[in-house]
Order: sequence, then C-alpha cells, then structure tokens
Amino acid sequence: MSATTIIAVGGFQHETNTFAPHLAPFEAFERTDSWPGLTVGEALVETMAGLNIPLSGFIDTAQRAGHELHPLCWCSAEPSSYVTRDAFERVADLICSRLRQAPELEAVYLDLHGAMVTEHYEDGEGELLRRVREIVGPAIPVVISLDLHANVTAGMVENCDAMTIYRTYPHLDMAETGARAYELLEPLLAGFKLHKAMRKIPFLFPLTSQCTDFEPCRSIYAPLDAVSQIPGLNNIDFASGFPPADIAECGAAVVAYGVDEETVEAAADALYRQVVDAEADFHFETFAADDAVLRAMRNDSHKPVVLADAQDNPGAGGTSDTTGLLESLVRNGARQAVIAILYDPEVAEMAHAVGVGAILDTGLGAKSGFPGVQAYSGKFEVETLGDGRFVFTGAMNLNSHAELGKMALLRVVDDNSEVRVVVGSARSQCLDLAMIRHLGIEPSEQKIVAVKSTVHFRADFDPIAAETLVVISPGANYCKLTDMKYRNLRAGIHLEPMGPEHPG
Repeated sequence: MSATTIIAVGGFQHETNTFAPHLAPFEAFERTDSWPGLTVGEALVETMAGLNIPLSGFIDTAQRAGHELHPLCWCSAEPSSYVTRDAFERVADLICSRLRQAPELEAVYLDLHGAMVTEHYEDGEGELLRRVREIVGPAIPVVISLDLHANVTAGMVENCDAMTIYRTYPHLDMAETGARAYELLEPLLAGFKLHKAMRKIPFLFPLTSQCTDFEPCRSIYAPLDAVSQIPGLNNIDFASGFPPADIAECGAAVVAYGVDEETVEAAADALYRQVVDAEADFHFETFAADDAVLRAMRNDSHKPVVLADAQDNPGAGGTSDTTGLLESLVRNGARQAVIAILYDPEVAEMAHAVGVGAILDTGLGAKSGFPGVQAYSGKFEVETLGDGRFVFTGAMNLNSHAELGKMALLRVVDDNSEVRVVVGSARSQCLDLAMIRHLGIEPSEQKIVAVKSTVHFRADFDPIAAETLVVISPGANYCKLTDMKYRNLRAGIHLEPMGPEHPG
C-alpha cells in the first residue's frame, strides 16, 4: 500500500424527523451552531482538528498512516423535518463535483448520519452514495460511518463497501467511529473484498430506550469491540434506528463485514437474535410533567433532580419551544429550578434590547406553531445576557465552539415559585453544562434542572444529578411510537416493542 494513496473525505449529516413542522434549507447547513458550518476544501482538515466528529477521527488516523487527503466538503444541520430539495442537491453537487476533480483517487470516506430524508428521496444517504459510486466506479473502495440512530437501508449497504456505526448513546465515540472506518478501509486498499450482511430488526423502539448506559442496549453494545476481532469478521455494528421517520426502511439493523462469508453471516445472525430476544426489554420509565416536578420537589439531597423534556428535544427534530414543562414547574411552585434551552429568538432579542434588570411582559415560546401548544404568558425579569459563544466542556462535544446567537436568562416573576428559563436564538439540544453556565447559572447548585434533550444530556448531567426523570410533555419527538401516523412504513414491523404490527 503506497504512502501516497489519495483518499477523498467529506460528510453530510442530517437526522430527519418527518413528523416535525420545520424543513432544513441550505442555510441551515451553512450555519455554525454546536458544530462547524458548511466547510469546503482544504479548510476541512483544520476545522475538524481535535473535535469529536467522525471525520476528525478518520482524518487523524489516515494522516498518521501517511495518506494524502482530498477534502470534499462537510456540513450538518440541526435535526428537523425534510431536507429541502434545494439543500440536498446543492450539498450533493459540492461533494460530487469535488470528487470528480480528485486526482488518482484510490478511496472515498464519507461521514454520514444515516437518517436523512429529503423532499424528493426517502433515503438521502442511499441516493448520495449511488451518485458517488457512479462517479468513482465499482473498483474504488467507498467506506462510510453512520450515527447510532441510522435507519440503515439496502441502498446504503449496496453503494458502499463497508460502514461503521457509533456504539454509544450519548455519542461519545464519534471520532473513534471515524477511526474505525479507516481501519475497515485498510483491507480494501490491500485488495481484499469484504462480504456484507444486514439484518433489519422487526420492531421499532423509541430513543428513550436506546441509551447504551442501560439495558438492554448496554449488553448489546458492550461486546461489539471484542466480537469485531473474531477471525474473518472485520466489523459488526448495531444501528438502533430513528423511529420518527416515516419511510419504508425505518428502524434498527445489524450490519457486519468481513473476509469470511460464513463467519460474517453467523455473527450477523447471532446479534440479530440477541436483539430480537430482548424485544420486551426495550422500555423506559417516563413521567407526566406534574408527577415529575412534584417528585423532584421532594428531593432533599444536595444534588439536583434532572428532568428531560424528551419530546421537545431539538436534537431529534423538536421545536424546542413547547411550554408544558415550564408551565408545570411554575404551577407546582418549584424553586431553584432552571429549564434550558427554550428557543425564542424574538424574546432573546427583546431581553438584549431592554437589558439586565428590566421586566418583560410577553408570551414566551410556542412561536413555531406546534399543534396544541400556547406561549407561556407572564412577566420575566432579565437576569443575565449572553452572546451564545462558548466552548463545550462535556465529553460529547468537547472543544467545539458554540455559535448560538443571543441568549438570555429570564426569571419568571411569580411569588409562589422560583423558575428561571434559558432562552436561546438557535434550536440546540441542551446536552452540555456549559450551555447553562454561559449565563452564570451553576447547574449543580439548583434543585431542579430541566433540559430539552432525550439522552445526550446524560453524559454531562447525570454525574451531578440526584436522579434523572424522563418527562412526557408536548413535542415532535414522540416517545410513544403508536402516536405517530405512519403512511410509508413497511407492513409487518411492530410499532413499538411487543406492540401492534404496522398494516402497511
């Protein structure tokens, strides 16, 4: 294998909740938020340095192995509904046009999500990979990495030679997954052909049941590193799927690759059977908002209770501006409570205009028009202002530079409660303590910390929590999957563990 091997590298990430109310236009991919904005060409290598992003891990590993890189482009957008036709075509054209310009190309690596749905393609990644394969031909190895929540499709498997998938949720191993993708590329560069195997799981299960810190996912994911070392098996992974995607191939899957066909098929069968046998265990306790708040108020430890406003998680396509949990905190008289981040750029702008100490009399939240949700109307004291620029300190987004726009800490003016709201100008999942500390609040000193997140927050917030409760309050990331009206999902798959079959 020559040290001058040229590998094209790039990425295009979006997790599409087809039940969410807002689309992902091209501008969403240009924007820097918790991750870098659209980056094209040579700047890619410098931009990715030191970040927990798959492309970063691949670049670092490939460069240490002596390869020359041909950077394409990389971008991501906050999860939402469909990627617009315009956005997909513009980004795909950037990737494909730069790919055509690559001199003496010997391999391609793409950092993808695996749950992108566009206005014109159910399988965004499968279509992108089809175009890439058409350009490079059948002989050039194409490897990809995918998010743990990927809805792996036949098109993805067909149009790449191998893939790796995150093994942790919260996603602490993103850069590591990119590095594993390079390791999977090595035998392909050496001339070996890897046999592929995929098994689709016959039931859906919500994101709340996918955390790898708890059973059954802990027992499913923990052995994968060791299993991947079986002779003849180069890699095996489990994608737990992204259920709020109304597409035919939605759902979890096992994928395996290796030089020995019999070993690969046997390993895929064994992992498939392990997952299927655990179907009844894919459940997670959730609480109504009032029940969760009252339980949190009874906590007498020196640590806060963390409430996860899971259904309004912008990291799964939620609007991040529903007010059900906020209303419950105030109504039940919660004290030393903070909720983050409520997306309302209008109110954030108003707070910056009037300044610290001023009182706003306004409606907060519910600007996106999510059905059945009203703004929280009241008076709010502006306590702190922020510019949304800070460095993440938690393990998942460590060293990433946030660009979240104007932010404000507002205190609800109410004699019977003490509730503060972190208001933001960008939809961004509250998964890092720095997102609250940016506004002068120390989360560990609160009684109740409410976050608009499903699982990612756990890496940074669980260590400071007396306990963590998952709350069911209005939002587009449905925890009860039978509440979603699927039209395109394939027939026969269970709509939830041990649940009814979708009629198709």
